Amino acid sequence: MPLYQRLTHSFKENEVEKKWYVVDAGGQTLGRVASRVAHVLRGKHKPVFTPNADCGDFVVVINADKVKVQGKRNELKTYFHYTGYPGGATVESFKELMKTNPERVFTHAVKGMIPHNRLGARIIKKLKVYSGVEHPHKAQKPETLKV
Repeated sequence: MPLYQRLTHSFKENEVEKKWYVVDAGGQTLGRVASRVAHVLRGKHKPVFTPNADCGDFVVVINADKVKVQGKRNELKTYFHYTGYPGGATVESFKELMKTNPERVFTHAVKGMIPHNRLGARIIKKLKVYSGVEHPHKAQKPETLKV
């Protein structure tokens, strides 16, 4: 068999069918759900996975405000952001961020698990996180994803 017939085919983004999934994060551990969501967003669950292309699916996460963490992490975990200006450091605790913006907690967890480059910036746009049960993506007919 000639060499050119044995090479693996690299799929392009327009050759891969993208599906929509809905994940209920209520009562589940943040890291475990975020890990599975990042896996699906990246497309690693598909046999046509190509590392340099966006082959993943869209994921809608509901009940992000009901996600839990283990042990004392609820009191000890903090989120740090520095603007680059003097006095521009902001530190928020997990507890207060869950009260004000629980979507940001989940997005932050998933964002750390995908590539930190231009491909990762495109992948994270396919993640839709909502704190309640309702979401505006019913027209896409998302399938339920078991985590």
